[in-house]
Amino acid sequence: MLPTIAWQDDAVVMVDQRKLPTREVYLTCTTPTEIARAIKTMVIRGAPAIGVTAAYGLALGVRRSKAAGTKQLTTEFLKDCDLLAATRPTAVNLFWAIDRMKHVFSEKVLAGASVEDLRQVMLAEAQAIHDEDVASCRAIGKFGGALVPEKAGILTHCNAGALATAGYGTALGVIRGAIEQGRTVSVFADETRPVLQGARLTAWELVRDGIDTTVISDNMAAVLMRQGRINFIVVGADRIAANGDAANKIGTYTVAVLAKEHGIPFYVAAPLSTIDMRTLDGDAIPIEERNRREVTHVGTTQIAPDQAKVYNPAFDVTPHRLIAGIITERGVARAPYTESLQALFDLSAVALAETGDAPVAAGAR
Repeated sequence: MLPTIAWQDDAVVMVDQRKLPTREVYLTCTTPTEIARAIKTMVIRGAPAIGVTAAYGLALGVRRSKAAGTKQLTTEFLKDCDLLAATRPTAVNLFWAIDRMKHVFSEKVLAGASVEDLRQVMLAEAQAIHDEDVASCRAIGKFGGALVPEKAGILTHCNAGALATAGYGTALGVIRGAIEQGRTVSVFADETRPVLQGARLTAWELVRDGIDTTVISDNMAAVLMRQGRINFIVVGADRIAANGDAANKIGTYTVAVLAKEHGIPFYVAAPLSTIDMRTLDGDAIPIEERNRREVTHVGTTQIAPDQAKVYNPAFDVTPHRLIAGIITERGVARAPYTESLQALFDLSAVALAETGDAPVAAGAR
């Protein structure tokens, strides 16, 4: 599977997603500042991948610190936490991963761990977050794949694949899971303006896997739905509120409205770490606004006049009433989501208590 991010020789290596699909370039980060810049500039993107990257960034800071004692190390560590938390506001996995690393750091300091102990422990925790994300995606693929009809025409928006996670993917994990379960599928990938993650990234991933893929512009989806060529829709998410409202790449809400009109099931695929039970509904989800140049230019080519105003929210929120189900590593939640999502967290907590190796329950920050 595509190596989105890896820990190598006390550094973090990631594919530079800005260069795809024409060039496959890998960036090596050796400091938390470089990690923060990579997240901010979308070298790496996608909520689960951002969380994993932030965890590695914190481990990197601890391992490269020259602090002589835990007091100085704690000061540096908390500064790195603030640095990484300030990179992107919408994806809750970022904050979940930082909080989890903070908890482990604090617990070990209180238990008397040395600086060297913390270097080992924090890297182990970041690697655990990485491994758990891959396992979660594969479980999402198993649950979601079972929902996909035979000979499905699947629409997805943006990129929620291996590139957006530690590997395998959430929405694309569902597609991969369906194929592994023996179903024949064809995929329609919205180009996803303005940064074109669907055309550049989703199509690149799926073509590499030999999956039948057609790129369409964002304004073509309704026609294909009306023609009956799309009968299943699955997208990822950057944050899901307690009531099931889901923030995803701008344009997702449009797809959900069209799906409702045409009677097509619209699913959201995401790990529990993307569900924020302290955010009661979508109105409380912070929406990142990005640089105007993303809209006014395609690459180096300007397509809008300098004098024009630009509004560039990176995400929109799909109301829970438009969502047929939320596919997680613990199963598929359905309305009423306030109850079903909480039940999945309760199930995860029980599994963790019984086995000790289930993904840590998330969603609170």
